[in-house]
Order: sequence, then structure tokens, then C-alpha cells
Amino acid sequence: MTDKRRRTLSPLQEKWHQIIFEAETPAGRAFDIVLLSLILLSVVVIMLESVDSIRSRYHTVFVTLEWIFTVMFTLEYLFRIYCSYRPKAYIFSFYGLIDLLCILPNYLEFFFGGAHFLLVIRALRLLRVFRVFKLVQFVNESQQLLFALRASRRKISVFLFFILLLTVIMGTIMYVVESSYNSGFTSIPVSVYWAVVTLTTVGYGDIAPVTPLGQAISAVIMIMGYAIIAVPTGIVTVEMNRLQHAGDIKLQVCPHCMKESLDADAVYCKHCGSKL
Repeated sequence: MTDKRRRTLSPLQEKWHQIIFEAETPAGRAFDIVLLSLILLSVVVIMLESVDSIRSRYHTVFVTLEWIFTVMFTLEYLFRIYCSYRPKAYIFSFYGLIDLLCILPNYLEFFFGGAHFLLVIRALRLLRVFRVFKLVQFVNESQQLLFALRASRRKISVFLFFILLLTVIMGTIMYVVESSYNSGFTSIPVSVYWAVVTLTTVGYGDIAPVTPLGQAISAVIMIMGYAIIAVPTGIVTVEMNRLQHAGDIKLQVCPHCMKESLDADAVYCKHCGSKL
């Protein structure tokens, strides 16, 4: 089965397609290593630039490095569009949007860098942190985690709904028990907030029960909190084990429709039907 909507690539485009999209080839692996190094370095630069003392001392260096990274990521983005079988599918895919968000802030600052737009530009520069999401496509375990979360989303949703009901019930009970003793449980919403903080084992300490019954209930909630943390972890772990037994997941996306989650032994894409 073929996809009539995919465009035909020239020999040069095919060569670049193998380098950029096919991670199993030597050239593809080398490209991924270089790109991964650039992403890591750019994230480190962003982190260091947030420190005032370092930014003021090495401002020129940071600006130069940031433009080098921006140009490199821009070339990568344009080449992905150039050699993709479906350019529009890539542009509007998750990774395509992330790639665009990585390069957009610097260009906006360059063209609209006046004082009137300075505050907006500073906020948009935070979008550079999205570069860290580009790392996800290079780690096989991260793909397995994403698929496991997707497969267990209904179970986790039911579990979270149960937790919501539990916090409302426990908060209401604590309000009834503690509200007459000036212990901070002044309303049901405040008591529900306390139940959430206690159930998640955060324990800010801004509100605390003073009656023996309230303290006993809070002890039960604390013990339940440890079990509640373990339940979603177990659900996701089961799905990850199932995926590992079912087979490995391919690193690259489908070159035709840009979809993910392809089986290791797949010959055709299960999303668009194109031959891999």
C-alpha cells in the first residue's frame, strides 16, 4: 500500500533524508550525535545565562554562542522540510513545532528588539528551553515511557479521580473535626488544600490539626500517601514491561507521515501504510 500524497524526492533530497531521518545508517548516527551535542551545549548555555553574575561577565560570548546554535538549528529545521516526504506533516508534528520554538525567539528579538517590545521578547526567550524536548527523540527509553503513559492513561485517570474524591472527603472530615479549635481549618477548600499537601507527603506545616482525632486522621492520610505514590508507578511499570517483551521501539519516526511508535520488525507504517 502506497501513499499518493507523499512527494517524490530528488537524489540529493534522498541522500539528505537518509542522513537526517534514518538513524540506523552511519551518517544518520553521526548526524544525531552532532545534533545531540548541540542541544546539550545550548541548554547549558541557557542555564548559565540565567545567572546574573555570569551573564554580565560573558554577555558577548553568550550572544555569539546563542546565534551559532540558532543558525545551526535553523539549518536543521529547513533541511528537514527540504528532504521530508511530507513537509507539512513535519511542520505541524510535535517535533516540528519544538524545532520552530527553538529558533523563533532569537529572530523575534532581532527584528522586534525595540524598547517597546523588550518585555515581550524577554518572555519569548524562555521558549529556548524547549530545546530540551528535542532530546526525547534520541532516547529509546523515553519513547517507551511515553508509550507506557499513553497506554495507562485511562487507569491513571480513574486513579486520579479517586484521589480527588478522597481529598475532598478527608478535607471535609478535617473541617468538621478541627474548625472549632482555631487550628487553621477555616473552610472546606482550605481543608481540602491541607489534605492534598498531606496526602502527597509534602507537608508544608502551615496548617496542623490540634485535636487527638484530627491528628489520628492526619496520620492515616500520611500513611495512605505512600501507597498513593506507588500505585501510578506500578501501573506505568507494568506497561513498560509489556512493551519491552513485545519488542523494541524504533528510534526514528516514519519518514512519510512523521508518526511514531513503529515496531522494530515493521515493514509498513501502521499509520499511513507507506513502506519503511
